[in-house]
Amino acid sequence: MEPLILNTPRLVLRPFEASDVDAVFAACQDPDIPRWTNVPSPYLREHAQNFVTEMVPNGWRDNTSYSLAVVTKDDGVLVGAMGLVRLELAGPERQAEIGYWTVKEHRGRGYTVEAARRMIDWAFGELGVERMEWYAEVGNEGSWAVARSLGFQREGTLRARIPHAGTRRDSWIGSLLPSDLGLPTPTPYLPGPQPS
Repeated sequence: MEPLILNTPRLVLRPFEASDVDAVFAACQDPDIPRWTNVPSPYLREHAQNFVTEMVPNGWRDNTSYSLAVVTKDDGVLVGAMGLVRLELAGPERQAEIGYWTVKEHRGRGYTVEAARRMIDWAFGELGVERMEWYAEVGNEGSWAVARSLGFQREGTLRARIPHAGTRRDSWIGSLLPSDLGLPTPTPYLPGPQPS
Protein backbone atom coordinates (compact mmCIF):
# COMPACT_ATOMS: atom_id res chain seq x y z
CA MET A 1 0.00 0.00 0.00
CA GLU A 2 1.25 3.45 -0.86
CA PRO A 3 1.00 6.00 1.97
CA LEU A 4 -1.83 8.46 1.53
CA ILE A 5 -3.11 11.76 2.87
CA LEU A 6 -6.39 12.08 4.75
CA ASN A 7 -7.97 15.42 5.62
CA THR A 8 -10.34 16.56 8.35
CA PRO A 9 -11.69 20.06 8.99
CA ARG A 10 -8.70 20.98 11.20
CA LEU A 11 -6.08 18.33 10.47
CA VAL A 12 -4.03 16.58 7.82
CA LEU A 13 -3.06 12.94 8.32
CA ARG A 14 0.00 12.51 6.12
CA PRO A 15 3.02 10.28 5.76
CA PHE A 16 5.78 10.96 8.24
CA GLU A 17 8.69 12.93 6.78
CA ALA A 18 12.34 13.15 7.80
CA SER A 19 11.61 16.66 9.07
CA ASP A 20 9.26 15.14 11.70
CA VAL A 21 12.06 13.37 13.59
CA ASP A 22 12.70 16.21 16.03
CA ALA A 23 8.99 16.71 16.75
CA VAL A 24 8.47 12.97 17.35
CA PHE A 25 11.50 12.89 19.62
CA ALA A 26 10.24 15.90 21.59
CA ALA A 27 6.71 14.47 21.90
CA CYS A 28 7.96 11.15 23.25
CA GLN A 29 9.85 12.86 26.07
CA ASP A 30 6.46 13.21 27.77
CA PRO A 31 6.46 10.35 30.31
CA ASP A 32 2.81 9.53 29.55
CA ILE A 33 3.62 8.35 26.01
CA PRO A 34 6.11 5.60 26.98
CA ARG A 35 3.99 4.87 30.05
CA TRP A 36 0.89 3.99 28.05
CA THR A 37 2.30 2.94 24.66
CA ASN A 38 5.01 0.61 23.45
CA VAL A 39 7.55 3.32 22.56
CA PRO A 40 10.98 2.77 24.15
CA SER A 41 11.89 4.42 27.42
CA PRO A 42 14.07 6.38 27.65
CA TYR A 43 13.15 7.62 24.18
CA LEU A 44 16.23 8.63 22.22
CA ARG A 45 16.52 10.63 19.03
CA GLU A 46 17.63 7.43 17.28
CA HIS A 47 14.26 5.88 18.17
CA ALA A 48 12.45 8.77 16.47
CA GLN A 49 14.75 8.50 13.46
CA ASN A 50 14.10 4.76 13.16
CA PHE A 51 10.34 5.20 13.60
CA VAL A 52 10.06 7.90 10.92
CA THR A 53 12.53 6.55 8.35
CA GLU A 54 12.31 2.77 8.84
CA MET A 55 9.35 1.45 10.83
CA VAL A 56 6.62 3.59 9.28
CA PRO A 57 7.68 3.17 5.62
CA ASN A 58 8.26 -0.57 6.16
CA GLY A 59 4.78 -0.95 7.61
CA TRP A 60 3.21 0.61 4.52
CA ARG A 61 5.42 -1.39 2.15
CA ASP A 62 4.77 -4.71 3.92
CA ASN A 63 1.08 -4.01 4.67
CA THR A 64 1.67 -4.67 8.36
CA SER A 65 0.84 -1.19 9.70
CA TYR A 66 -0.37 2.10 8.26
CA SER A 67 0.86 5.03 10.37
CA LEU A 68 0.37 8.71 9.64
CA ALA A 69 1.53 11.96 11.21
CA VAL A 70 -1.34 14.12 12.46
CA VAL A 71 -0.61 17.80 11.81
CA THR A 72 -2.68 20.96 12.01
CA LYS A 73 -3.97 22.30 8.71
CA ASP A 74 -3.20 25.91 9.49
CA ASP A 75 0.47 25.66 10.53
CA GLY A 76 1.54 22.02 10.02
CA VAL A 77 2.41 21.43 13.68
CA LEU A 78 2.66 17.75 14.69
CA VAL A 79 -0.11 16.99 17.18
CA GLY A 80 0.13 13.20 17.20
CA ALA A 81 0.40 9.90 15.42
CA MET A 82 -2.43 7.70 14.17
CA GLY A 83 -2.10 4.18 12.88
CA LEU A 84 -3.68 0.91 11.97
CA VAL A 85 -1.67 -2.05 13.24
CA ARG A 86 -2.10 -5.82 13.42
CA LEU A 87 -3.71 -5.70 10.00
CA GLU A 88 -5.57 -8.78 8.81
CA LEU A 89 -7.02 -7.61 5.52
CA ALA A 90 -6.37 -10.46 3.11
CA GLY A 91 -8.47 -13.22 4.67
CA PRO A 92 -11.94 -13.44 6.13
CA GLU A 93 -10.86 -11.70 9.37
CA ARG A 94 -10.88 -8.23 7.75
CA GLN A 95 -9.80 -6.53 10.95
CA ALA A 96 -7.29 -4.00 12.26
CA GLU A 97 -6.30 -2.37 15.52
CA ILE A 98 -6.22 1.40 15.86
CA GLY A 99 -3.44 3.04 17.83
CA TYR A 100 -2.63 6.66 18.59
CA TRP A 101 -0.70 9.06 20.74
CA THR A 102 -1.10 12.81 21.14
CA VAL A 103 1.47 15.48 21.90
CA LYS A 104 0.90 16.65 25.49
CA GLU A 105 0.39 20.31 24.56
CA HIS A 106 -2.35 19.39 22.09
CA ARG A 107 -4.47 17.11 24.27
CA GLY A 108 -8.00 18.07 25.19
CA ARG A 109 -8.78 19.75 21.86
CA GLY A 110 -10.51 16.82 20.17
CA TYR A 111 -7.70 16.30 17.65
CA THR A 112 -7.26 12.60 18.38
CA VAL A 113 -10.97 11.84 18.03
CA GLU A 114 -11.13 13.86 14.79
CA ALA A 115 -8.10 12.10 13.31
CA ALA A 116 -9.20 8.65 14.46
CA ARG A 117 -12.69 9.14 13.02
CA ARG A 118 -11.15 9.92 9.62
CA MET A 119 -8.83 6.90 9.76
CA ILE A 120 -11.71 4.64 10.78
CA ASP A 121 -13.89 5.96 7.94
CA TRP A 122 -11.05 5.17 5.52
CA ALA A 123 -10.52 1.71 7.01
CA PHE A 124 -14.20 0.78 6.82
CA GLY A 125 -14.89 2.46 3.49
CA GLU A 126 -11.72 1.84 1.48
CA LEU A 127 -9.87 -1.04 3.13
CA GLY A 128 -12.94 -3.17 3.82
CA VAL A 129 -12.21 -3.54 7.54
CA GLU A 130 -15.14 -5.25 9.25
CA ARG A 131 -13.90 -5.14 12.86
CA MET A 132 -11.76 -2.39 14.36
CA GLU A 133 -10.10 -3.27 17.64
CA TRP A 134 -8.73 -1.03 20.38
CA TYR A 135 -6.48 -2.12 23.23
CA ALA A 136 -5.14 -0.12 26.16
CA GLU A 137 -3.54 -1.01 29.44
CA VAL A 138 -6.12 -1.08 32.22
CA GLY A 139 -6.20 2.40 33.71
CA ASN A 140 -5.45 4.33 30.52
CA GLU A 141 -8.51 6.54 30.89
CA GLY A 142 -7.34 9.01 28.22
CA SER A 143 -7.20 6.35 25.53
CA TRP A 144 -10.55 4.96 26.65
CA ALA A 145 -12.14 8.44 26.50
CA VAL A 146 -11.07 8.72 22.85
CA ALA A 147 -12.27 5.19 22.00
CA ARG A 148 -15.60 5.73 23.78
CA SER A 149 -16.13 9.00 21.88
CA LEU A 150 -15.59 7.11 18.63
CA GLY A 151 -18.28 4.55 19.52
CA PHE A 152 -16.07 1.64 20.61
CA GLN A 153 -17.66 -0.87 22.95
CA ARG A 154 -15.39 -2.11 25.69
CA GLU A 155 -15.64 -5.88 25.61
CA GLY A 156 -13.64 -6.82 28.66
CA THR A 157 -10.23 -7.25 30.19
CA LEU A 158 -7.48 -9.47 28.81
CA ARG A 159 -5.18 -10.72 31.52
CA ALA A 160 -1.44 -10.24 31.07
CA ARG A 161 -1.83 -9.14 27.43
CA ILE A 162 0.67 -6.27 27.45
CA PRO A 163 4.35 -6.78 28.22
CA HIS A 164 5.61 -3.50 29.68
CA ALA A 165 8.75 -2.59 31.63
CA GLY A 166 9.55 -6.17 32.59
CA THR A 167 6.02 -7.06 33.66
CA ARG A 168 2.84 -8.32 31.99
CA ARG A 169 -0.15 -6.06 32.39
CA ASP A 170 -3.87 -6.42 31.90
CA SER A 171 -5.48 -4.78 28.89
CA TRP A 172 -8.89 -3.46 28.07
CA ILE A 173 -10.22 -4.52 24.68
CA GLY A 174 -12.87 -2.78 22.65
CA SER A 175 -14.30 -3.03 19.17
CA LEU A 176 -16.08 -0.93 16.61
CA LEU A 177 -18.06 -2.44 13.75
CA PRO A 178 -19.24 -0.67 10.60
CA SER A 179 -22.82 -1.38 11.71
CA ASP A 180 -22.16 0.62 14.91
CA LEU A 181 -21.83 3.65 12.64
CA GLY A 182 -24.77 2.73 10.41
CA LEU A 183 -22.50 1.48 7.63
CA PRO A 184 -23.03 -1.69 5.61
CA THR A 185 -20.65 -4.61 5.91
CA PRO A 186 -20.10 -7.24 3.23
CA THR A 187 -20.11 -10.10 5.74
CA PRO A 188 -23.31 -10.46 7.79
CA TYR A 189 -22.87 -10.31 11.55
CA LEU A 190 -24.59 -13.01 13.61
CA PRO A 191 -24.33 -12.07 17.30
CA GLY A 192 -24.21 -14.88 19.82
CA PRO A 193 -26.69 -15.26 22.66
CA GLN A 194 -26.29 -12.62 25.33
CA PRO A 195 -25.84 -13.73 28.95
CA SER A 196 -28.91 -13.33 31.08
